[in-house]
Amino acid sequence: MNRIFGYGGRKNHEQLLQDSNKAMNEAQQSMQQRISGIDTQISQLNVQLQAIQRKISSTKSAAGQKPLRQRALKLLNKRKQLEGMRDSLDSQSWSMNQAQMTSDNLRNTMVTVNALKQTNKALKAQYGKINVDKLQDMQDEMLDLVEQGEELQQVLAMGSGAQDFDDISETELDAELEALGDDQLYGEMNLEGDTAGEIPSYLSGTVPQFVDEEPLSEAEGKLETAT
Repeated sequence: MNRIFGYGGRKNHEQLLQDSNKAMNEAQQSMQQRISGIDTQISQLNVQLQAIQRKISSTKSAAGQKPLRQRALKLLNKRKQLEGMRDSLDSQSWSMNQAQMTSDNLRNTMVTVNALKQTNKALKAQYGKINVDKLQDMQDEMLDLVEQGEELQQVLAMGSGAQDFDDISETELDAELEALGDDQLYGEMNLEGDTAGEIPSYLSGTVPQFVDEEPLSEAEGKLETAT
């Protein structure tokens, strides 16, 4: 149906920009060729004017200089027209350059916009899979598990028979230390009382346990020395 009414060949914006850039480049190339041709003609006219100027300088009579001057005047008018055409073409070329730069900027902008659209679409597809409510529920469950673990640790500590040292008051601590000091003093006094009436082993008549044989009498000692 669109082909029948002439809408089948409709192009999108990117294709239109490409076609316009192509046409702009071709027009600029053609214009540069025309400007180069005009510059060549102006250079040729300058050469002719220089030759006429040398002839005028070498001709002393006014009658001989008159046709040369008329020829130079025509060449100057022609050069002036060519310079005007070149200036006009330069202005057109500059306008076309500005239009092409604007087209290039627009194309770059469209490329950037398309890239942003694709990135936005990908981000929406990625983050759209994340359920924030489920994430919050999972975080709440983790906090509950941490609290349950702390309660279990407290229960295990109570069941192991461990006592809290903070339950002992300063008065009880002083009483315990005083009792320990009295017990130590009483033990030292008993030890001194038990050893006060005893005679040292080296002063008693008994033989020390570390001597293997009993001591000999004086008579037995003399007999052994005589033999």
